[in-house]
Amino acid sequence: MDDIFVARLMSTSVRSVTPDTLVEDAAQEMLEHGIGSLVVLEDGELAGILTTTDFVEIVAESHPKAETTVARYMTTDVVTTTAQESIRDVADAMIEHGFHHMPVADEVEGVVGMITTSDLAAYLSHVQTPNASE
Repeated sequence: MDDIFVARLMSTSVRSVTPDTLVEDAAQEMLEHGIGSLVVLEDGELAGILTTTDFVEIVAESHPKAETTVARYMTTDVVTTTAQESIRDVADAMIEHGFHHMPVADEVEGVVGMITTSDLAAYLSHVQTPNASE
């Protein structure tokens, strides 16, 4: 697993919103695309991440949807990885921080993908275990 890198498993069709996007619109974006997170970009730079977990807090606090922006709930201290990072290191970081989504960033291009615990689990479910008799 040490020789498998994030680039092999990450999604490259990353959806984004801005901090002033209404949470209702963000939720609709996530539902329409069947995704569990959105990166929040401000002037093309990563400003935060909004995940399905954040919507639990949104619903619990029952703020009027039309008046609530993404900026209120997004995580701003975003931990990112690179496409060249080992998936073992990414998995360790996700466990350490309790994350399910981690943006993949490049110094030049910005956010280039997203790696999730589902991506890691899907990979592991397809890995063949060597037969003990071989």
